[in-house]
Amino acid sequence: MNEKRELIHSQIWEEVAAPDNPFAAAACYCSGYDVYGDLLGKASWVEYLYLLFKRERPSSAEARLLEGLAVAIANPGPRDHSIRAAMCAGVGGSTAASSLMAALAVGAGQLNGAREVALAMASWQECGKNLMAWQERLQHLPQEERADVWLSLEHPPGFDPHGASCATPVQQTLAFLVKNSPGETLPWLQTHRLELEAAANSPLAMTGVAAAAMIDLDFNMQQSEMLYLLLRLPGAAAHALEQQAYGWRRYPFFSHGLELSDELQG
Repeated sequence: MNEKRELIHSQIWEEVAAPDNPFAAAACYCSGYDVYGDLLGKASWVEYLYLLFKRERPSSAEARLLEGLAVAIANPGPRDHSIRAAMCAGVGGSTAASSLMAALAVGAGQLNGAREVALAMASWQECGKNLMAWQERLQHLPQEERADVWLSLEHPPGFDPHGASCATPVQQTLAFLVKNSPGETLPWLQTHRLELEAAANSPLAMTGVAAAAMIDLDFNMQQSEMLYLLLRLPGAAAHALEQQAYGWRRYPFFSHGLELSDELQG
């Protein structure tokens, strides 16, 4: 009896089965490139990352821009909610996967998270480089008419609702990426930053810079949301491991915040 064979469809990946084991690959091709016979040792991490998402190799300018963005957001630091989540998981003895999942869950949302990057990109798609359109959108945030898993917007995406002024790392990142961008979005953002911040009544955030960089790299919103989550994991992993080694007795907000008593509380 012949059974119809099920197939996995992919335009990204192709494997050739080993002659002695149909469950192992003898060769793997990513968008036509022999990964282990050609790319390995020749392509950088960000070039391979770009190839996976775009199915074409990046230009040298695109590779430099993506590498610069990857370095800038690799470790948001302990002030970032996603890093703190990973640190809490690490010091609590959670597994490696749990620490990263904590960072992903907390860093996925609309407050400095990956969803905010996607929403900021929606603003770019809507307003382009029209300053008046931006000012109108920043002052009158669009709201979804239908129920969604996401709550309504509480601040303009790409801007820091708690910031007093544009943070120095944000300005430094924007200046560096502008010099290395093959597109027009980042330069326009740098030119009009102060006007946009006035309209948003908030300083530019790293999510806004990342969104502009993703536009110049021609990533779509879904790709950018995934990449932003992925590229921020190195810092989360390193901080989780560090706190795990330190132990909870050196972790703030806990070692002196829990007191055990034998006295009955009335």
